[in-house]
Amino acid sequence: MKRLLFILGSLLLLMATIGVVGQKTMRSPKEERREQREQRRAERLAAYERMIDSLVLSHNFQFNPQTMQRQPAGPMRSIMNPEFNIGIWGSMADICMPYIKGYTPPYYVTVLNYTIPTLDHFTTEQTHEGWMVSFSSSLFSGTTYTFIFEIYSRTGGAQLTIKNPWYSDVQYSGTISQLY
Repeated sequence: MKRLLFILGSLLLLMATIGVVGQKTMRSPKEERREQREQRRAERLAAYERMIDSLVLSHNFQFNPQTMQRQPAGPMRSIMNPEFNIGIWGSMADICMPYIKGYTPPYYVTVLNYTIPTLDHFTTEQTHEGWMVSFSSSLFSGTTYTFIFEIYSRTGGAQLTIKNPWYSDVQYSGTISQLY
């Protein structure tokens, strides 16, 4: 009798397993729409990342600053003027950026407004988050300014640090866009 119950129980378990495995999982239309939205969003995000990568590799992009800060611990300042930007195309740059000068307090804001026909030591290096782009220029003065961009491909955001041996570094946060 115990054997018969064991065989019947095993047979019922086997049939239940086959029944569960053989069934198709039915998704509701709401779940299908959610999955389609997620897939379209993932495709758009990947296309945006490819676009940012393409801009950086073509050396044809514009940095649009939103904030600036004198390093290491200066106050954060918002940049509202849409005319401030750095445009890079080929081996040239068009620079119109606010900049903080001064050896000691009081520091003062000035504007770097130059068109550079050649960029010295121009490098583009891919990182795990995007790109590092750097170049230097004298900006027609007796000192060297070094521009270092950290570009984040996924977000389109970027940080720019302008270094000068005579002044404190100035760091900017902003976005990367196509140069028109």
